[in-house]
Amino acid sequence: MGGAIFVGLGVVVIIVVVIAIILAFYVMGVYNGLQRLRVATESALSGIDVQLKRRCDLIPNLVEAVKGYMAHERQTLEAVIAARNSAVAGLQSLGARPRDAMTIQTVAGASGQLDQLLMSLRVSIEKYPDLKASTNVLGLQEELASTENRIAFSRQAYNDAVMVFNTSIAVFPSNFVAALLGFSELTLFEANATDRVLPEVKF
Repeated sequence: MGGAIFVGLGVVVIIVVVIAIILAFYVMGVYNGLQRLRVATESALSGIDVQLKRRCDLIPNLVEAVKGYMAHERQTLEAVIAARNSAVAGLQSLGARPRDAMTIQTVAGASGQLDQLLMSLRVSIEKYPDLKASTNVLGLQEELASTENRIAFSRQAYNDAVMVFNTSIAVFPSNFVAALLGFSELTLFEANATDRVLPEVKF
């Protein structure tokens, strides 16, 4: 009788150990999967960072090239430079805190505002035939347009990666593992609605 109980306990222990091993492997698999997804989002965010920095580097050159012709557009040029400086400050914060939701929202907002101001600057440039004919200005505008296309592509890649990550930590049963291991939702990179409104520019 005692031997049967001992055998029965041994079977129970083996079953418990097997279940524990299976759970450990499952948790490890979920953790590694979430880590890979988080690394992918950070890589995509660094792609946005590179393109935004490139745009910020191009803007002073464009302003310098057009300011001699656009004396009456001083307010527009100053607004572009101010927005560019705000974007640069945001990018410096992003480098230090790439997972911080508020930092990402701030950078996205500054990027959206800069988008609108650059659009206003392009409209202003169209009124100056000499600028439209300048190879230097045309080249800078083409570089900016190309960079903005890359920004849009990088932004979409990041947002797609964030959606995959956020879905992975929201679905059952990996949501329990994600909560247990401290994974939380990441923030999309998108401008606020207020940042999409064209600024008032008086000529």
